[in-house]
Amino acid sequence: MTLEISDKARAVLERPVLCDLATIRPDGSPQVNPMWFKFDGEFLWFTHTNYRQKFKNIAHDPRVAISIIDPENRYDYVEVRGVVEKIEDDPEATMYQLLSEWYDGTPVTPPDAKDRVKIAVRPTKVLTH
Repeated sequence: MTLEISDKARAVLERPVLCDLATIRPDGSPQVNPMWFKFDGEFLWFTHTNYRQKFKNIAHDPRVAISIIDPENRYDYVEVRGVVEKIEDDPEATMYQLLSEWYDGTPVTPPDAKDRVKIAVRPTKVLTH
């Protein structure tokens, strides 16, 4: 079954805006960080390293929540609930390069490229507020 995403939500998801990605720590407490992302129509893609806490959180519990403020109206936002469905090694940092170009206009390779992973979140619920 394909998740229905409203035009209003899609308009925000398809722009280079920061999101807040919340994960669940192994002790059950939440962790939230601003992140770059790219929506491909099916997944929200992120990049991260394979040794930081957020990666450990996702490995422990793949459920996530994402909040994105609409840049056209700061009182509107999109909430995405989802599950990490794919984690792929990315030692060439291709996702980081794609995201840095999407957000800043220049594909950059970070110094921690060898430790990079691509993370795909499948939305299970998308709400606009």
